Amino acid sequence: MQNGAPALNQARRGRTLRLAFVSAVLSLVAAFAAVGSTIPLFNIYRAEDGFTNAGISMTVVAYSAATLTTLLMMGRLSNHLGRRPTSIASLGLLVLGCLLLLNVHDIGILIAGRLLMGLGAGLASSSLTSYIVDAAPARPAWLASVASSQTVMLGLAVGAIASGALVQFGPWPRELIYLVAVGFLLLSAALVAVSPETATPSPGAWLSLRPRVRLPARVRHLLPVAAAVFLATWATGAFYQAFVPALVEDQLHTHSSLILGLVFAAYMAPSILGAPLGGRFTSAAAQRLGMSIFLAGWIGIITAIATGTLVLFIAATIVAGASQGIAISAATRGLLHGSTLADRAPIFSAIYLLCYSGAAFPSLISGELSRTFSLPQLALGYGGLAIVATLFTVLAARNPHPDTSGISRHVSNHDEPHRHPDLTRP
Repeated sequence: MQNGAPALNQARRGRTLRLAFVSAVLSLVAAFAAVGSTIPLFNIYRAEDGFTNAGISMTVVAYSAATLTTLLMMGRLSNHLGRRPTSIASLGLLVLGCLLLLNVHDIGILIAGRLLMGLGAGLASSSLTSYIVDAAPARPAWLASVASSQTVMLGLAVGAIASGALVQFGPWPRELIYLVAVGFLLLSAALVAVSPETATPSPGAWLSLRPRVRLPARVRHLLPVAAAVFLATWATGAFYQAFVPALVEDQLHTHSSLILGLVFAAYMAPSILGAPLGGRFTSAAAQRLGMSIFLAGWIGIITAIATGTLVLFIAATIVAGASQGIAISAATRGLLHGSTLADRAPIFSAIYLLCYSGAAFPSLISGELSRTFSLPQLALGYGGLAIVATLFTVLAARNPHPDTSGISRHVSNHDEPHRHPDLTRP
């Protein structure tokens, strides 16, 4: 019986880690579903409350700026307080944001609600994604990088589609989706509360609030190309949040909130399908492939806007969405190469700093330009950004340096030799 005890403990530990993995994934979906739930309401706010495209763009900037601030100051907090309490705090901030958005009739309320959501999303981006990688099964090898990088996209897609359907067909079109989101966020917090902790709390929480971005030296050579990938793809996501609601209504001639939610989801959801495909290639090859197809998708998007063709717009959006999944997960896989448990929160903080910078700064610029230029002209600018990022990726993409130490870096900080997946292999 004594000989069977280690195997029994290992099996029990595997089950508890699976619970943590599932809870973290579901919580990250719920967090970003709440974020995505606002998008189909933007046209209602424009029509009923007189919000402008520039004002809607500022809500994207406020959300992204709050997320950036949180990542800079709290990106390493889960290393010191633990994954569970920081994850629950992130879900609580999103609940407050949803409650504030129950009564939007002024652009200031919308900006404040999105700012609260940005704070929650920023904390979730470092704590919940680190929780996912900590608890991910060792096989399949790509699961940790795909789940950590693509669950955000899944959540945004789910939130947008659910919101569009409830706005169009449900009662209380301006409130119901936020009440539903609050319910799922509270359920997610309960799941995290009963899941095991994967990071041992350590002193230094206050010092960790000092803004600092750190990447292991072994992957810093990958940062320029990863930054180009994150900038172009997340700038496009911000374009879909800020301007596609008006574009779908004014240029593609549909007023359906559900269609709007589906269009937004058509960019986010296929990312999940593209990510495992990228796992069949090296990190550099997958980034080149993903960005090349992404550029083709943007060519289709611009063509659809010029011709007013909704079907082509949706098809090109799906192509761009799937290809961004290939590129983003490959860039994430490269940066996570050889990561230890303590590395993961800072790495994810750096990743999401780049991502939200890609969302915030182009939105700030294009929001001001929207007072002068038309939406099709703004789309051309985003297409130009895709061209530059793709050319740079094709020319400069590199693979992580091989680990020559002979010692795996994927061992957790627990006593058992539980190994995390090798994120560098397809």
